[in-house]
Amino acid sequence: MKTILVPTDFSPAAKNAARYAMHIAKGLKANVLLCNAILIPAEAPMAGTVIWPFEDYGSLKETAEHELNRFANNLKAHEWEFATSDGFRPQVNIGSGIGRVVDVVSEAFNTQKAAFAIMGMANPGNLSRFFLGSNSKELIEAATFPLILVPSDFAFAKITKIAIATDLSDGDIEVIHSIASFARHFNAEILVVHITDGFYNEKASKKIIDDFLRQITNKANYPKIYYRHVVDLDVNNGLEWLSEHGRVDMLAIIHRKHSVWHHIFQGSHSQKIAKQINIPLMIYPPNCHPFL
Repeated sequence: MKTILVPTDFSPAAKNAARYAMHIAKGLKANVLLCNAILIPAEAPMAGTVIWPFEDYGSLKETAEHELNRFANNLKAHEWEFATSDGFRPQVNIGSGIGRVVDVVSEAFNTQKAAFAIMGMANPGNLSRFFLGSNSKELIEAATFPLILVPSDFAFAKITKIAIATDLSDGDIEVIHSIASFARHFNAEILVVHITDGFYNEKASKKIIDDFLRQITNKANYPKIYYRHVVDLDVNNGLEWLSEHGRVDMLAIIHRKHSVWHHIFQGSHSQKIAKQINIPLMIYPPNCHPFL
């Protein structure tokens, strides 16, 4: 059975992401693993001035697991909310490790053979801090698996449409195929969105678009895939239009280095996207195998 990894720091945003993950697990008939990374003083600022007894590592882990158990029990207390009509209920397991978030999460993901990870992010006004935070940015950059970021005030609703932003690269076809395997569990539509500036000649590119959509159709074998071309000089504005008018429940992007998405997660771009994205954001690494 598939496992959804949920990194948590027990913040309100993380707890909301865990509830969202339980709903997703219900739809996929998967289990959930709550994971906490314990930051040791040796990795904190001014760590060189601190002497930390090795035996205290055990107490740190014990405290973390106590919090994880309490968190898991709280989710289990509402298991009726996450039960399917045939009686399936996602299991909630826990795990913790000492070290950097990116290392602990990556190890847990590989050990548990998880499908993907879901984690919380701050409210829109503080989202730039989330993206610019070292732990989150490292995880986004290093992840070899899909990562779904959930706004802290987002309440789960039935997933009926997932939009994926694409530049029509051949590599996107495999990703859309993978996302189709996810959407199939919710009977959701997939809206393939191509955002370009006003100089893009859609008529001249008709063959490229048709070939791209034909390959998607053949690869995914999923009937609910549609295409939309959005014209905007700025990708951030295009995302804003999509978020406001596209009536989508999740936005997926492929995070390639040196791509426009790479720059969005750097510097001032993250502050702009922070004001626009108020739905779960799936970040898909390139060359990632299908996760379901």
